[in-house]
Amino acid sequence: MFGIVRPCRHRLGERLGAEWMAHLCGLCLALRGGHGQFARVVTNYDGLLVSVLTEAQAQKTGRAAGLRRTAGPCPLRGMRTASVALGEGPRLAAAVSLVLASAKVRDHVADGDGLLARRPVALAARRVADNWSRAGARTGAGVGFDTAVLLDAVDRQTGVEALAGPGTSVLVVTEPTETATAAAFAHTAVLAGRPGNAAPLAEAGRLFGRLAHLLDAVEDRASDAATGAWNPLTATGTPLGEARRLADDAVHGIRLALSEVEFGDGRLAHRLLVHELRRSVDRAFGTESCGHAPEGAFGPPQGPYAPQAPHDPNRPGHPYAGGGEPPRPAGRGFWAGCVAAVGLCCTCKVCCADEFEGPWSGRKRSGCCNCDSCGDACDCCECCDCCNCDCSCCDC
Repeated sequence: MFGIVRPCRHRLGERLGAEWMAHLCGLCLALRGGHGQFARVVTNYDGLLVSVLTEAQAQKTGRAAGLRRTAGPCPLRGMRTASVALGEGPRLAAAVSLVLASAKVRDHVADGDGLLARRPVALAARRVADNWSRAGARTGAGVGFDTAVLLDAVDRQTGVEALAGPGTSVLVVTEPTETATAAAFAHTAVLAGRPGNAAPLAEAGRLFGRLAHLLDAVEDRASDAATGAWNPLTATGTPLGEARRLADDAVHGIRLALSEVEFGDGRLAHRLLVHELRRSVDRAFGTESCGHAPEGAFGPPQGPYAPQAPHDPNRPGHPYAGGGEPPRPAGRGFWAGCVAAVGLCCTCKVCCADEFEGPWSGRKRSGCCNCDSCGDACDCCECCDCCNCDCSCCDC
Protein backbone atom coordinates (compact mmCIF):
# COMPACT_ATOMS: atom_id res chain seq x y z
CA MET A 1 0.00 0.00 0.00
CA PHE A 2 1.22 3.48 -0.72
CA GLY A 3 0.12 7.08 -0.32
CA ILE A 4 0.94 10.16 1.70
CA VAL A 5 -2.09 10.06 4.07
CA ARG A 6 -1.33 7.27 6.54
CA PRO A 7 -3.17 8.10 9.76
CA CYS A 8 -2.55 6.52 13.12
CA ARG A 9 -5.77 4.91 14.36
CA HIS A 10 -5.05 6.16 17.88
CA ARG A 11 -5.21 9.72 16.60
CA LEU A 12 -8.38 9.04 14.66
CA GLY A 13 -10.16 7.58 17.64
CA GLU A 14 -12.39 4.53 17.69
CA ARG A 15 -15.24 5.87 15.55
CA LEU A 16 -13.20 7.63 12.86
CA GLY A 17 -10.68 4.80 12.87
CA ALA A 18 -13.47 2.30 12.15
CA GLU A 19 -14.75 4.51 9.33
CA TRP A 20 -11.28 4.82 7.81
CA MET A 21 -10.80 1.04 7.90
CA ALA A 22 -14.25 0.60 6.32
CA HIS A 23 -13.16 2.68 3.33
CA LEU A 24 -9.75 0.98 3.14
CA CYS A 25 -11.32 -2.48 3.16
CA GLY A 26 -14.04 -1.30 0.77
CA LEU A 27 -11.40 -0.19 -1.74
CA CYS A 28 -9.46 -3.44 -1.36
CA LEU A 29 -12.60 -5.55 -1.86
CA ALA A 30 -13.72 -3.44 -4.82
CA LEU A 31 -10.36 -4.16 -6.47
CA ARG A 32 -10.62 -7.87 -5.73
CA GLY A 33 -14.24 -8.13 -6.81
CA GLY A 34 -13.74 -6.30 -10.08
CA HIS A 35 -10.24 -7.35 -11.07
CA GLY A 36 -9.06 -10.37 -9.09
CA GLN A 37 -6.83 -10.98 -6.08
CA PHE A 38 -3.64 -9.58 -7.62
CA ALA A 39 -5.28 -6.18 -8.13
CA ARG A 40 -5.34 -5.73 -4.35
CA VAL A 41 -1.63 -4.85 -4.42
CA VAL A 42 -2.57 -1.44 -5.88
CA THR A 43 -4.61 -0.49 -2.79
CA ASN A 44 -3.76 3.16 -2.29
CA TYR A 45 -4.25 5.11 0.93
CA ASP A 46 -4.70 8.32 -1.06
CA GLY A 47 -7.14 6.70 -3.49
CA LEU A 48 -9.56 5.89 -0.70
CA LEU A 49 -9.96 9.63 -0.03
CA VAL A 50 -12.40 9.84 -2.93
CA SER A 51 -14.47 7.13 -1.25
CA VAL A 52 -14.40 9.12 2.00
CA LEU A 53 -15.43 12.32 0.22
CA THR A 54 -18.25 10.60 -1.67
CA GLU A 55 -19.82 9.19 1.48
CA ALA A 56 -19.30 12.39 3.46
CA GLN A 57 -21.34 14.32 0.87
CA ALA A 58 -23.87 11.55 0.27
CA GLN A 59 -24.98 11.81 3.88
CA LYS A 60 -26.12 15.36 3.06
CA THR A 61 -28.47 14.13 0.32
CA GLY A 62 -29.68 10.93 1.96
CA ARG A 63 -27.71 8.72 -0.44
CA ALA A 64 -25.57 7.24 2.32
CA ALA A 65 -28.14 4.56 3.17
CA GLY A 66 -26.90 1.12 2.19
CA LEU A 67 -23.27 2.21 1.76
CA ARG A 68 -22.04 -0.42 4.22
CA ARG A 69 -21.99 -4.19 4.29
CA THR A 70 -20.48 -6.79 6.58
CA ALA A 71 -17.44 -8.43 5.03
CA GLY A 72 -16.23 -11.88 5.96
CA PRO A 73 -13.03 -12.67 7.91
CA CYS A 74 -9.83 -11.41 6.35
CA PRO A 75 -6.17 -12.07 7.29
CA LEU A 76 -5.46 -8.33 7.15
CA ARG A 77 -8.04 -7.82 9.90
CA GLY A 78 -6.79 -10.70 12.02
CA MET A 79 -9.54 -12.96 10.58
CA ARG A 80 -12.27 -10.69 11.89
CA THR A 81 -15.41 -9.59 10.12
CA ALA A 82 -15.95 -5.87 9.59
CA SER A 83 -18.37 -3.31 8.24
CA VAL A 84 -16.91 -2.07 4.94
CA ALA A 85 -17.83 0.67 2.47
CA LEU A 86 -19.43 -0.24 -0.82
CA GLY A 87 -21.06 1.50 -3.73
CA GLU A 88 -19.83 4.09 -6.18
CA GLY A 89 -17.25 5.69 -3.83
CA PRO A 90 -15.04 2.58 -3.46
CA ARG A 91 -15.44 1.82 -7.18
CA LEU A 92 -14.23 5.31 -8.10
CA ALA A 93 -11.36 4.85 -5.64
CA ALA A 94 -10.53 1.52 -7.32
CA ALA A 95 -10.48 3.14 -10.76
CA VAL A 96 -8.17 5.91 -9.56
CA SER A 97 -5.87 3.45 -7.76
CA LEU A 98 -5.55 1.24 -10.84
CA VAL A 99 -4.62 4.15 -13.08
CA LEU A 100 -2.16 5.53 -10.51
CA ALA A 101 -0.54 2.11 -10.14
CA SER A 102 -0.32 1.82 -13.92
CA ALA A 103 1.48 5.16 -14.06
CA LYS A 104 3.82 4.11 -11.24
CA VAL A 105 4.79 0.92 -13.08
CA ARG A 106 5.44 2.84 -16.29
CA ASP A 107 7.59 5.30 -14.36
CA HIS A 108 9.68 2.45 -12.91
CA VAL A 109 10.05 0.94 -16.39
CA ALA A 110 11.13 4.27 -17.85
CA ASP A 111 13.75 4.65 -15.09
CA GLY A 112 14.96 1.06 -15.55
CA ASP A 113 14.68 0.34 -11.82
CA GLY A 114 16.13 -2.97 -10.67
CA LEU A 115 14.98 -5.96 -12.71
CA LEU A 116 12.99 -3.62 -14.95
CA ALA A 117 16.25 -2.76 -16.69
CA ARG A 118 15.97 -6.19 -18.34
CA ARG A 119 13.92 -6.13 -21.51
CA PRO A 120 11.75 -9.25 -20.85
CA VAL A 121 10.83 -8.00 -17.37
CA ALA A 122 10.14 -4.51 -18.68
CA LEU A 123 7.81 -5.91 -21.35
CA ALA A 124 5.91 -7.93 -18.75
CA ALA A 125 5.64 -4.87 -16.50
CA ARG A 126 4.28 -2.76 -19.36
CA ARG A 127 1.67 -5.44 -20.00
CA VAL A 128 0.60 -5.34 -16.36
CA ALA A 129 0.45 -1.54 -16.51
CA ASP A 130 -1.67 -1.65 -19.67
CA ASN A 131 -4.05 -4.15 -18.08
CA TRP A 132 -4.45 -1.99 -14.98
CA SER A 133 -5.00 1.08 -17.13
CA ARG A 134 -7.79 -0.63 -19.10
CA ALA A 135 -9.30 -2.04 -15.90
CA GLY A 136 -9.33 1.42 -14.36
CA ALA A 137 -11.04 2.81 -17.45
CA ARG A 138 -13.77 0.15 -17.27
CA THR A 139 -14.36 0.71 -13.57
CA GLY A 140 -14.38 4.46 -14.01
CA ALA A 141 -16.90 4.22 -16.83
CA GLY A 142 -19.14 2.22 -14.50
CA VAL A 143 -19.43 5.22 -12.18
CA GLY A 144 -19.53 7.84 -14.94
CA PHE A 145 -15.91 8.90 -14.58
CA ASP A 146 -13.80 9.25 -17.71
CA THR A 147 -10.29 8.15 -16.77
CA ALA A 148 -8.99 9.72 -19.98
CA VAL A 149 -8.12 12.81 -17.95
CA LEU A 150 -5.90 10.65 -15.72
CA LEU A 151 -4.30 8.87 -18.66
CA ASP A 152 -3.71 12.17 -20.42
CA ALA A 153 -1.99 13.49 -17.30
CA VAL A 154 0.24 10.41 -17.21
CA ASP A 155 1.15 10.83 -20.88
CA ARG A 156 1.84 14.56 -20.50
CA GLN A 157 3.99 14.05 -17.42
CA THR A 158 6.83 12.53 -19.42
CA GLY A 159 6.91 15.44 -21.85
CA VAL A 160 6.76 18.02 -19.06
CA GLU A 161 9.65 16.37 -17.24
CA ALA A 162 11.73 16.23 -20.43
CA LEU A 163 11.43 20.03 -20.84
CA ALA A 164 12.01 20.92 -17.18
CA GLY A 165 15.40 22.25 -16.16
CA PRO A 166 17.10 24.64 -13.77
CA GLY A 167 14.96 27.73 -13.39
CA THR A 168 11.73 25.95 -14.32
CA SER A 169 9.05 26.29 -11.66
CA VAL A 170 8.42 22.97 -9.94
CA LEU A 171 4.70 23.76 -10.27
CA VAL A 172 5.04 23.24 -14.02
CA VAL A 173 6.08 19.67 -13.26
CA THR A 174 3.27 19.05 -10.76
CA GLU A 175 0.53 20.39 -13.08
CA PRO A 176 -0.46 17.04 -14.71
CA THR A 177 -0.85 15.43 -11.29
CA GLU A 178 -2.88 18.41 -10.08
CA THR A 179 -5.23 18.15 -13.06
CA ALA A 180 -5.80 14.43 -12.54
CA THR A 181 -6.55 14.64 -8.81
CA ALA A 182 -8.79 17.67 -9.32
CA ALA A 183 -10.96 15.65 -11.71
CA ALA A 184 -11.20 12.71 -9.31
CA PHE A 185 -12.12 14.87 -6.31
CA ALA A 186 -14.68 16.84 -8.30
CA HIS A 187 -16.42 13.67 -9.51
CA THR A 188 -17.23 12.71 -5.91
CA ALA A 189 -19.68 15.64 -5.90
CA VAL A 190 -21.43 14.15 -8.95
CA LEU A 191 -21.66 10.71 -7.33
CA ALA A 192 -23.05 12.21 -4.13
CA GLY A 193 -25.62 14.37 -5.91
CA ARG A 194 -23.97 17.60 -4.77
CA PRO A 195 -22.84 19.29 -8.02
CA GLY A 196 -22.36 22.59 -6.20
CA ASN A 197 -19.43 21.03 -4.36
CA ALA A 198 -17.55 20.24 -7.56
CA ALA A 199 -15.64 23.54 -7.79
CA PRO A 200 -14.21 23.64 -4.23
CA LEU A 201 -13.46 19.92 -4.38
CA ALA A 202 -11.62 20.39 -7.67
CA GLU A 203 -9.50 23.06 -5.98
CA ALA A 204 -8.83 20.77 -3.01
CA GLY A 205 -7.92 17.96 -5.40
CA ARG A 206 -5.60 20.19 -7.41
CA LEU A 207 -3.69 21.19 -4.29
CA PHE A 208 -3.67 17.62 -3.02
CA GLY A 209 -2.07 16.49 -6.29
CA ARG A 210 0.55 19.20 -5.92
CA LEU A 211 1.26 18.13 -2.36
CA ALA A 212 1.48 14.43 -3.22
CA HIS A 213 3.96 15.16 -6.02
CA LEU A 214 6.09 17.43 -3.84
CA LEU A 215 6.25 15.05 -0.88
CA ASP A 216 7.10 12.12 -3.12
CA ALA A 217 9.93 14.18 -4.60
CA VAL A 218 11.22 15.15 -1.15
CA GLU A 219 11.17 11.58 0.16
CA ASP A 220 12.85 10.18 -2.98
CA ARG A 221 15.41 12.96 -3.37
CA ALA A 222 18.33 11.10 -1.82
CA SER A 223 17.60 7.73 -3.44
CA ASP A 224 17.05 9.37 -6.83
CA ALA A 225 20.40 11.12 -6.53
CA ALA A 226 22.11 7.82 -5.66
CA THR A 227 20.60 5.98 -8.63
CA GLY A 228 20.64 8.87 -11.09
CA ALA A 229 16.86 8.86 -11.41
CA TRP A 230 15.01 12.03 -12.38
CA ASN A 231 13.71 14.09 -9.47
CA PRO A 232 11.63 17.28 -9.93
CA LEU A 233 13.32 19.19 -7.10
CA THR A 234 16.81 18.39 -8.32
CA ALA A 235 15.98 18.95 -11.99
CA THR A 236 14.38 22.37 -11.41
CA GLY A 237 16.85 23.45 -8.73
CA THR A 238 14.07 23.91 -6.16
CA PRO A 239 15.52 24.17 -2.62
CA LEU A 240 13.89 22.26 0.22
CA GLY A 241 12.85 25.50 1.90
CA GLU A 242 10.80 26.49 -1.16
CA ALA A 243 9.33 22.99 -1.43
CA ARG A 244 8.26 23.22 2.22
CA ARG A 245 6.65 26.62 1.65
CA LEU A 246 4.67 25.26 -1.30
CA ALA A 247 3.63 22.21 0.72
CA ASP A 248 2.41 24.31 3.65
CA ASP A 249 0.52 26.61 1.31
CA ALA A 250 -1.15 23.60 -0.32
CA VAL A 251 -2.30 22.24 3.05
CA HIS A 252 -3.72 25.66 3.94
CA GLY A 253 -5.47 25.93 0.57
CA ILE A 254 -7.06 22.49 0.98
CA ARG A 255 -8.44 23.52 4.35
CA LEU A 256 -9.97 26.68 2.86
CA ALA A 257 -11.44 24.76 -0.08
CA LEU A 258 -13.01 22.14 2.20
CA SER A 259 -14.64 24.89 4.25
CA GLU A 260 -16.76 25.69 1.17
CA VAL A 261 -17.94 22.09 0.68
CA GLU A 262 -21.35 21.05 2.01
CA PHE A 263 -20.89 17.79 3.89
CA GLY A 264 -23.39 15.66 5.70
CA ASP A 265 -20.71 14.33 8.02
CA GLY A 266 -17.30 15.66 7.10
CA ARG A 267 -15.42 14.74 10.24
CA LEU A 268 -13.30 11.97 8.72
CA ALA A 269 -12.62 13.99 5.56
CA HIS A 270 -11.61 16.96 7.72
CA ARG A 271 -9.31 14.87 9.89
CA LEU A 272 -7.59 13.24 6.91
CA LEU A 273 -7.30 16.26 4.62
CA VAL A 274 -6.47 18.86 7.26
CA HIS A 275 -4.83 17.25 10.29
CA GLU A 276 -3.22 14.19 8.71
CA LEU A 277 -1.98 16.06 5.65
CA ARG A 278 -0.11 18.45 7.91
CA ARG A 279 1.47 15.45 9.63
CA SER A 280 2.40 14.02 6.23
CA VAL A 281 4.28 17.21 5.43
CA ASP A 282 6.05 17.11 8.79
CA ARG A 283 6.96 13.48 8.25
CA ALA A 284 8.39 14.09 4.78
CA PHE A 285 10.49 17.05 5.91
CA GLY A 286 11.45 15.51 9.24
CA THR A 287 9.92 18.20 11.42
CA GLU A 288 6.98 18.66 13.71
CA SER A 289 6.88 22.40 13.08
CA CYS A 290 5.50 24.71 10.43
CA GLY A 291 7.75 25.67 7.54
CA HIS A 292 6.94 29.33 8.05
CA ALA A 293 8.62 29.52 11.45
CA PRO A 294 11.56 31.93 11.75
CA GLU A 295 15.15 30.81 11.64
CA GLY A 296 16.15 28.97 14.79
CA ALA A 297 12.56 28.46 15.94
CA PHE A 298 12.72 24.68 15.64
CA GLY A 299 15.45 24.19 18.23
CA PRO A 300 18.03 21.40 17.92
CA PRO A 301 17.74 18.85 15.10
CA GLN A 302 15.24 16.05 15.67
CA GLY A 303 15.03 12.67 13.94
CA PRO A 304 16.98 11.08 11.08
CA TYR A 305 15.88 13.67 8.52
CA ALA A 306 16.83 16.70 10.61
CA PRO A 307 17.52 19.57 10.56
CA GLN A 308 14.14 20.81 9.64
CA ALA A 309 13.09 23.00 6.73
CA PRO A 310 13.32 25.82 5.93
CA HIS A 311 16.90 25.87 7.30
CA ASP A 312 19.49 26.06 4.54
CA PRO A 313 21.19 22.66 4.34
CA ASN A 314 24.30 24.26 2.82
CA ARG A 315 24.96 26.75 5.58
CA PRO A 316 28.19 26.26 7.64
CA GLY A 317 27.77 23.90 10.54
CA HIS A 318 24.83 22.08 8.97
CA PRO A 319 25.33 18.31 9.50
CA TYR A 320 24.65 17.66 5.80
CA ALA A 321 26.48 20.69 4.40
CA GLY A 322 28.49 20.09 1.26
CA GLY A 323 26.02 17.79 -0.41
CA GLY A 324 25.83 15.01 2.18
CA GLU A 325 22.47 13.35 2.81
CA PRO A 326 20.94 11.64 5.82
CA PRO A 327 20.77 7.86 5.49
CA ARG A 328 17.68 6.54 3.76
CA PRO A 329 16.47 2.95 3.53
CA ALA A 330 17.17 1.18 0.26
CA GLY A 331 14.08 0.66 -1.86
CA ARG A 332 13.09 -2.48 -3.77
CA GLY A 333 12.33 -2.87 -7.43
CA PHE A 334 8.74 -3.17 -8.59
CA TRP A 335 8.53 -6.95 -8.77
CA ALA A 336 10.45 -7.51 -5.56
CA GLY A 337 8.08 -5.03 -3.94
CA CYS A 338 5.08 -6.98 -5.24
CA VAL A 339 6.46 -10.17 -3.70
CA ALA A 340 7.06 -8.35 -0.42
CA ALA A 341 3.53 -6.89 -0.53
CA VAL A 342 2.00 -10.34 -0.97
CA GLY A 343 4.07 -11.61 1.95
CA LEU A 344 2.91 -8.74 4.16
CA CYS A 345 -0.71 -9.40 3.24
CA CYS A 346 -0.46 -13.15 3.84
CA THR A 347 1.22 -12.72 7.23
CA CYS A 348 -1.16 -9.95 8.40
CA LYS A 349 1.75 -7.63 9.14
CA VAL A 350 0.14 -4.67 7.35
CA CYS A 351 -2.69 -4.72 9.85
CA CYS A 352 -1.38 -6.34 13.00
CA ALA A 353 2.36 -5.69 13.21
CA ASP A 354 3.67 -2.87 15.36
CA GLU A 355 6.09 -2.02 12.59
CA PHE A 356 6.98 -3.38 9.16
CA GLU A 357 9.01 -2.36 6.13
CA GLY A 358 7.13 -0.83 3.21
CA PRO A 359 7.18 -3.36 0.34
CA TRP A 360 8.55 -0.91 -2.24
CA SER A 361 10.23 1.89 -0.28
CA GLY A 362 11.74 -0.21 2.52
CA ARG A 363 10.77 2.53 4.99
CA LYS A 364 9.38 1.65 8.40
CA ARG A 365 5.58 1.70 8.62
CA SER A 366 3.19 1.25 11.53
CA GLY A 367 0.56 -1.47 11.29
CA CYS A 368 -3.00 -0.29 10.70
CA CYS A 369 -4.13 -1.49 14.12
CA ASN A 370 -1.03 -0.56 16.12
CA CYS A 371 0.81 2.60 17.01
CA ASP A 372 3.49 2.73 19.65
CA SER A 373 5.05 5.95 18.43
CA CYS A 374 2.19 8.41 18.75
CA GLY A 375 3.23 9.76 22.11
CA ASP A 376 1.20 12.78 23.10
CA ALA A 377 -0.21 13.06 19.58
CA CYS A 378 -2.74 10.36 20.51
CA ASP A 379 -4.26 12.70 23.05
CA CYS A 380 -5.64 15.14 20.51
CA CYS A 381 -8.69 16.94 21.85
CA GLU A 382 -12.06 15.41 21.10
CA CYS A 383 -13.75 18.55 19.75
CA CYS A 384 -12.86 17.52 16.19
CA ASP A 385 -14.72 14.24 16.68
CA CYS A 386 -18.06 15.92 17.20
CA CYS A 387 -18.24 18.72 14.66
CA ASN A 388 -16.96 20.15 11.42
CA CYS A 389 -14.82 22.42 13.48
CA ASP A 390 -12.51 25.28 12.78
CA CYS A 391 -11.38 25.31 16.38
CA SER A 392 -8.03 26.59 17.50
CA CYS A 393 -7.63 23.93 20.17
CA CYS A 394 -6.90 21.34 17.49
CA ASP A 395 -4.89 23.81 15.41
CA CYS A 396 -7.12 23.14 12.40
